[in-house]
Amino acid sequence: MVSHNPTDLRTKFVKFFGTEPSLYRAPGRVNLIGEHTDYNEGFVLPAAIGFSCWVAGSRRADQNLVIHSENMNETVDARLDGEGLKATGGWADYPLGVAWALTQGGYALAGANLFIQSEVPLGSGLSSSAALEVSVALALLDLSCQPINRMRVATLCRRAENEFVGTQCGIMDQFISCHGLAGHGLLLDCRSLEFRTLPLRASIRLGICNTMVKHELSAGEYNLRRQECEEAVRRLSQEIPGLRSLRDITSKDLDAHRDCLTETLYRRSRHVVTENERTLQAAQALERGDMGAFGQMAIESHRSLRDDYAVSCEELDLMVELALRQEGVYGARMTGGGFGGCTISFLDARNAAEFRRAIADEYFKATGRQPEIYICEASDGARALVPASTAI
Repeated sequence: MVSHNPTDLRTKFVKFFGTEPSLYRAPGRVNLIGEHTDYNEGFVLPAAIGFSCWVAGSRRADQNLVIHSENMNETVDARLDGEGLKATGGWADYPLGVAWALTQGGYALAGANLFIQSEVPLGSGLSSSAALEVSVALALLDLSCQPINRMRVATLCRRAENEFVGTQCGIMDQFISCHGLAGHGLLLDCRSLEFRTLPLRASIRLGICNTMVKHELSAGEYNLRRQECEEAVRRLSQEIPGLRSLRDITSKDLDAHRDCLTETLYRRSRHVVTENERTLQAAQALERGDMGAFGQMAIESHRSLRDDYAVSCEELDLMVELALRQEGVYGARMTGGGFGGCTISFLDARNAAEFRRAIADEYFKATGRQPEIYICEASDGARALVPASTAI
């Protein structure tokens, strides 16, 4: 994974476009706990991480968007007016979708040149898409002299991914990319969007282990899980008046009405209901500094994702198993949408170097794949480094 800096980004932009840019960044995220609960209006506990998508941009005199991706080594050109913003099924749908959503949200956008480079690993479950969306949103709004509101940026970037790209994600990824705070996780109520930050002990490190198995969330199983949850709510609402989402029921409620669900729908629902309960318990554990209890919640979360929600895979299960054997590890679980990507382990900083070495060696011996191991701390959210007008 390549790390970038503002000077490097500016130099590349000047070489490509021939003008001086403004600079923006937005981080990826790792979800500490609360998986597949966001689109069920539940609770999540993510943290922003120190890997970002960077955007350099300058305003144009016309209504064109010229967007170059260094990672993809491709350039797209689209019109902001008329029928210029259309999805094509490629990487450009993310920045073009953001432009579309901002326009739909009532913002008058100016044409812009954008140069994008990202250090968030693609397909890893660390939300490279949200980092791209949020950084592009900051650039387009700032270059258009529009006010920047973090809550609106998050909600409109989510709309871009839902309606333009076609991934039925919840709001967690875009929200934490906008609102992250260094040294803290963020407990988010995905219904009300109320949130509070929770301190992570200074001695704790986040061990993110990339299985190097890539997943594609915009098709297939991710959207199927959402449909299964919606069908479970439809059936349960016939028995429980006023039910709006799986967030509204307890484990006791679910068991009392198990007969109206298929076995698969029951298991999917059980994961969501118990994951909400675990997330709230984990937040309480963080507030009192009890990493032992927090780690146990993480372990139980992985079991539920593996057995009830069926979104894990052999490599993720192995990575969690290997992590739990290491000294100084409080807990581990898969993180992200699943079907590959990353696990997260919560470990003592003193054991970080040995953790990285041992996991890499043991995983390679078992699979023949060389994993990437990132030792992280929670970071700040998106910002304009060199704003054109109004800074975030």
